[in-house]
Amino acid sequence: MPRRLLQRYMPHPDVLKRNRSLRFMSGLIGNATLWVLTRRSVGNAFMVGLFCALLPIPFQMVVAAMGAWLLRCNLPLSVGLVWLTNPLTIPIIFYANYRLGAWLMNTPARHVPEQINIHWIAAKMADILPPLILGSLVAAVTLGLASNLIIRLIWRWHVARSWKRRARRRRHAEPN
Repeated sequence: MPRRLLQRYMPHPDVLKRNRSLRFMSGLIGNATLWVLTRRSVGNAFMVGLFCALLPIPFQMVVAAMGAWLLRCNLPLSVGLVWLTNPLTIPIIFYANYRLGAWLMNTPARHVPEQINIHWIAAKMADILPPLILGSLVAAVTLGLASNLIIRLIWRWHVARSWKRRARRRRHAEPN
């Protein structure tokens, strides 16, 4: 995996520790094991970050940080991946999760009216919430596990490819 590329875009822990709004988390930020880039830590970080991103809960970044701490995976990746669900993508992702949940529960999905407003959402919340939660959990677990597996496979493929390149260079560099 391109470790140097990931390190280039990751913030430095010392910069984050000096940030006023993050001082309460300085112990967590200062933990060196949460900044390591290995196949395991990056794969688990993708799993935690994408799992938290698909959950319809507040404070997803805090949940992702605690998940990174519990699984000892890369903290900045887990927290950064939560931004997959941002103000532009939340309606699309949560509607897809709702449709998945409605399909799994074998219930008809509610159709969205021409004009969505708070009153419509509040009136339909009891009908919307169970399929949304089920769909979000299924999508989060599936995407989290799949991303972990895919990252680990890509990482292994990249390492094997670099070993083969190195061996090829050595064979060509050896005097016969």
